Amino acid sequence: MVNGETAVVLLSGGLDSTTVLAIARDKGYRLLALSFRYGQRHSVELDVAARIARQMGVARHAVADIDLTVYGGSALTADIDVPKDRDADAMADGIPVTYVPARNTIFLAHALALAETGGARNIFIGVNALDYSGYPDCRPAFIKAFQRLANLATKEGVEAMARGTDGPFHVQAPLMDMTKAEIIRHGMALGVDYAQTWSCYDPHPGAGGAADAPVHCGRCDSCQLRKKGFAEAGVDDPTAYAV
Repeated sequence: MVNGETAVVLLSGGLDSTTVLAIARDKGYRLLALSFRYGQRHSVELDVAARIARQMGVARHAVADIDLTVYGGSALTADIDVPKDRDADAMADGIPVTYVPARNTIFLAHALALAETGGARNIFIGVNALDYSGYPDCRPAFIKAFQRLANLATKEGVEAMARGTDGPFHVQAPLMDMTKAEIIRHGMALGVDYAQTWSCYDPHPGAGGAADAPVHCGRCDSCQLRKKGFAEAGVDDPTAYAV
């Protein structure tokens, strides 16, 4: 138990970030959730994140507006097709076009600003180095490097170093060494309702057409990893897929 200490949790509304929010809540943190409207084609995730934040009793849910379409270079922020129907070998080969340049670096920088002003010393992020799509900013080396940066670049970090103590900021990535199946099992044990989460990179209209709630495409890398996780966890997948 952390006795009500405050933590910032990066919350996309996805399976992983929702699990991380549940982990931080279970540890007893007072929760500040941070989401981003960055020009992503799957902006439906913001509505999902808002709903999850309310359900989990988040003290504050901030949504930062940053336009990453200015830089492009990703199928999530530019007019580039989202890869579909790739097998595990294809997904493991190189860095996919759904990688958004510097996204986690930018997100963590914003989370650090919220931590400084919100009295938080811990930042939670749902990156994973096992069942993931090869993104360079999801690796342990990146998390370790950003934590060092956080303590070099902040007032409290500099003051701590002047006193000869370690910097106060910690970046926690509790899912780093877990498979998607392990993440799902752990989240279910914490009461996560995965039917409420969103993973798809390329949402499809629901059965009622464009006015209906969107559904997961079932074919992008993120959908494929989601399906794989539920199958390997041995639990029913509650997700509505177009395919």
